[in-house]
Amino acid sequence: MTGADAVGAAAPGFSVAGVRLLGVVSALPRRRLENEAFVERLGAEAVADVVKMIGVESRYWVEDGQTASDLCFAAAQRLLAALDWDPASIDALIFVSQTFDQRLPATACVLHGRLGLASHCQAFDVGLGCSGYVYGLWLAASLIAAGCRRVLVLAGDTISRVVDPSDRATALLFGDAGSATAVEHAAEAPPAYFVLGTDGAGAANLIIPGGGFRQASHDPRRPAGMDPEHLFMDGGEVFAFTLRAVPKLVQDTLKRAGRSADQVDSFVLHQANQFMLRHLAKKIGAPERVPINIDRFGNTSSASIPLVLTNDLAARLVAEPVRLMLVGFGVGYSWGAALFDADPLGCAETVSA
Repeated sequence: MTGADAVGAAAPGFSVAGVRLLGVVSALPRRRLENEAFVERLGAEAVADVVKMIGVESRYWVEDGQTASDLCFAAAQRLLAALDWDPASIDALIFVSQTFDQRLPATACVLHGRLGLASHCQAFDVGLGCSGYVYGLWLAASLIAAGCRRVLVLAGDTISRVVDPSDRATALLFGDAGSATAVEHAAEAPPAYFVLGTDGAGAANLIIPGGGFRQASHDPRRPAGMDPEHLFMDGGEVFAFTLRAVPKLVQDTLKRAGRSADQVDSFVLHQANQFMLRHLAKKIGAPERVPINIDRFGNTSSASIPLVLTNDLAARLVAEPVRLMLVGFGVGYSWGAALFDADPLGCAETVSA
């Protein structure tokens, strides 16, 4: 693996050879909410105005007591069965989320036990959201480069549990989902390319200020009386960050891989906002190769990229080789992209949990 900041490096980022994506399963809760469900609280006009911008027509929310780990567990069970993977053969489990079961222990350890993985299997949490799936794949690739043979990346969030139901900016936007991705050592696999970055100066623009061990500070942008354990988003600032960061991220990743945009079969972007995605697709120069499904699922945070893979691209991914660029960006601010060639997958599907 070579890093971007090394002397003489040609471009930002990292390359990892010998890693192959074998399958992806997403899991959705059974409760589907259409926009009409929000009219009584927010008003028909307010709902229509927000939907016009974000483009969400429906989303799936968990029931009381159901967690992100439950969704990821269902996805992982289906994935292991589809690939015929022996749980004892898995060397690492990475759980990517911002809605963990408890403060401690790590939810990855709980999932390790539920899945019956072996004691040699390392398991750990990664507290990232919108960019988290790409970070999870990079960590999996890095572990394989270090000697692991099989890694499970479980990524999911239940943001519905932390939105203020009276905050139209967030209540209408977010959906819940989980995912499981199988990554394996394959000596013949060509390099995968990763570019990752952070701008912590934007952390306060997408934040749940309460619920941790630091007292929530006053932010005049938050509506009066908003619970500090509810999600606050400054949509304008997040939108501006995205337009600054994502086109450059795509170009840096192409440069790192020595590719041009027309050599990528599909750009899979985090499903943040429909208007934003269409604008970014034009900036990238590939509007017909940027699938959008936020209208059906909402913004599902760390699970949004795998949801595109298991819905919009599933038929193609199991039938033929596909060159993918996955692009995550948002809370933190944090961003990451991965460019790699995917052989026909053994599994790409969505299940209910």
